[in-house]
Amino acid sequence: MNLNWFKKGVIYQIYPRSFNDSNNDGIGDLKGITSKLDYIKSLNVDIIWISPIFQSPNKDNGYDVSDYCAIMPEFGTMSDFDELLSEAHQRDLKIVLDLVPNHTSDEHKWFKQAKQSKNNPYRDFYIWKKPKPDGSPPNNWPSFFGGPAWTLHENTGEYYLHLFTKNQPDLNWENPKVRESIYEAMRFWLDKGVDGFRMDVVSLLSKDLNFKGVDPKIGFRKIIEKHYANGPKIHHYLHEMYEKVMKHYDAFSMGEGVGVTQDNAHLYVGEDRKELDMIYHFDILENNIINGKFEESSEFDLINIKKIFRNWQKVMTKGGWIANALGNHDFARLVSRFGNDKKYHKESAKMLITLMATQNGTLNIYQGDEIGMTNIHLKSIDQVNDVQSRNFYFENLETQKFSNDKALEMINNEGRDNARTPMQWNSEDQAGFSEHEPWLQVNPNYNIINVEQQINDSDSILSYYKTILALKKEHDVLSYGKFEEFEKNNKNIYAYTKTLGYQEIVVFLNFSQNENLIDYEFDNEKNYDILINNYRFVTKTLKNIELKPYQSLVFNIN
Repeated sequence: MNLNWFKKGVIYQIYPRSFNDSNNDGIGDLKGITSKLDYIKSLNVDIIWISPIFQSPNKDNGYDVSDYCAIMPEFGTMSDFDELLSEAHQRDLKIVLDLVPNHTSDEHKWFKQAKQSKNNPYRDFYIWKKPKPDGSPPNNWPSFFGGPAWTLHENTGEYYLHLFTKNQPDLNWENPKVRESIYEAMRFWLDKGVDGFRMDVVSLLSKDLNFKGVDPKIGFRKIIEKHYANGPKIHHYLHEMYEKVMKHYDAFSMGEGVGVTQDNAHLYVGEDRKELDMIYHFDILENNIINGKFEESSEFDLINIKKIFRNWQKVMTKGGWIANALGNHDFARLVSRFGNDKKYHKESAKMLITLMATQNGTLNIYQGDEIGMTNIHLKSIDQVNDVQSRNFYFENLETQKFSNDKALEMINNEGRDNARTPMQWNSEDQAGFSEHEPWLQVNPNYNIINVEQQINDSDSILSYYKTILALKKEHDVLSYGKFEEFEKNNKNIYAYTKTLGYQEIVVFLNFSQNENLIDYEFDNEKNYDILINNYRFVTKTLKNIELKPYQSLVFNIN
């Protein structure tokens, strides 16, 4: 096995707008990240993924890029970035940037040119279609953020495609000039010394040029898989990207695999394919959300979670590699979704990182999860910032599919603002994030959940993260071990062994607020040393072990 540095490394995702504000304007910035590099290093992570920092009008918080080779002024200057990169590398921390290759801002110079006329040289940088005879859009494709995926440009009389907001027109990757322009931007940053890219919705680059209509009854997730992702030329484009750019640098590519399934993932990341280095899938993140965001959530189903992990392990047996994550900037807080953020806040937060740290694949953790940050409760739509949440709410006003109170409840449960509230550094005003009122309100529980409170507490969530990530560095079996599961049909307990060479571990995870007895036959001829335990007490016997609520136990078997 080729143990590439990014495979065993742990990725720490930073949402720069919400991480740390150095100039007290209420917005996080690059200098704010630089000032916290020692903290980040102390977590025992290896790679920092920074959500988009490129110039943008911020209609979708940086995922609408107006210049791929310039820094968003709110975040600082290019010299600020150069300093961040240098200081990170001095601490043996890698920097990965968030590339947005599927679409630009409508304020990008390319789109401004494209709108001028049908004969403009940049017209073919985007996807334009004539209206139907009745003037309606070319097809019935819905956008990710609600409403149609087409907007009419009245001056030229054609619709342009935008799978996200109308301010994010999709690029036409059929045009080789588009591809080369993106490659030039990639080389710009790689030549500076960045260590790779997380590639936003990279699976959507190739479009089916037939633009067939969709059957809305199949649900939005299936629409993505069948019509938006995995297009006819996607593997040609990604292989070309590898040949023209990535293979010439000691850098890696992590593709956001929206619409990528367990059955086709190896086509993206198989080592012989020479396309992407790893795929960031959504089967776990979207596990209890039906048909995409803002539908009624189903009950948490551990058996299904186990099945997802089990099946994704097969991707790696085909020579591919995956990223593992339970939280990021697009989903509610992991301890609020998958754990218990009330009575068993500390225990369930520790159990969840134990789960992720003992799965094969590259571990991704999101800022604030290391202290157990939770969902925020927003009292009115006026407090909601996220464009996806707001679109859902106001479209629901028209359809009345849900009551207004129910719609707001769903936003509080699933909305992206939950992950974007400012990082909680201490119990001072604005959680130590800034001396100015921040761009998004701070979660009121910052007085009891913050870094300062936990950093010197050996029993804190933060200390536990540091410990288990240190163990992940020390024990290769945690990252590469052969995975064997038992108790597959147990609705409360997730249990498995991992073996690499002569080392073997056994993992027990209780996903319940009740005590549960371990049904496992321990070998009396072997030694079972506790590698990590999220409760203070020491298990004195290996017979009839009763797991406490949300307990995690990892044994090293000798």
